Amino acid sequence: MKWMSFKHDGKEKYGIYLREEQAVAVVSDENDVPPTLVAAIEEGQFLESIPNNLKRLPRVDETTIEWLSPIPRPLKNVMCVGKNYRDHAIEMGGEASVPEHPMIFTKAPTAVSAHQAPIPAYESLTDALDYEGELAVIIGKKGKEIARAEALDYIFGYTVLNDVTARDLQSRHKQFFIGKSLDGTCPMGPWIVSKDEIGDPHTLAIETKVNGETRQKSNTSQFIFPIDEIIHVLSKGMTLEPGDIIATGTPAGVGFAMEPKGTLQAGDTVDITIEGVGTLSNTVR
Repeated sequence: MKWMSFKHDGKEKYGIYLREEQAVAVVSDENDVPPTLVAAIEEGQFLESIPNNLKRLPRVDETTIEWLSPIPRPLKNVMCVGKNYRDHAIEMGGEASVPEHPMIFTKAPTAVSAHQAPIPAYESLTDALDYEGELAVIIGKKGKEIARAEALDYIFGYTVLNDVTARDLQSRHKQFFIGKSLDGTCPMGPWIVSKDEIGDPHTLAIETKVNGETRQKSNTSQFIFPIDEIIHVLSKGMTLEPGDIIATGTPAGVGFAMEPKGTLQAGDTVDITIEGVGTLSNTVR
């Protein structure tokens, strides 16, 4: 299932994307259903009943909707893993910068935006706006002190995320938060692919293109810290909850590491494709 949030006739809704029909099966218009996708994820038994009722759900044409982030307003900051591909760690700081433990930072909920939404250029604020294509994990049930062997059981699904970063602000303020949290700099989507559709999340090809030129090309098999370890570490002293978002890191090929620099300019289009998940597309404006 490809779960998505969207606007139709001015109202926020959620449903299931149907590729063959180029339409969305609307779930949120049904009687006595959870009001948001996060609430639906929390009520796991409700989602389990949807496949049996899919045929009777009303459809809306894909061309009539406005895409929203699958989780339009996360309840927490987006949790991000820094330097989780060895080649990216090296391109940003040499061999010595390869981490021994998961490196965690966050992006503010107000940074979250959607597939096809513009990425603000912030030309008066930064001249080093960069892309980072990433696989993101959506937590499906509440847990703390989660054993590594059970960690994947806590996942609801996966989406594509662009961890857009103002590199100069990131450097200037030493901490990552400001440079990572500008409004509109966390596009996600187009949907969340349910966990059952992804056999092994550690074997997925990932590719980022800027204006059609491939900049990043790797595979999640190159993670330094696999997803089960990340969930285990995060949950040691913090409760993970349904709808929490974990971005798993970006591979080598970011614009800031290029010579000359290949950071983003107004008019640039970024397409991030993850095997089995989908393609997230946004243009800088």
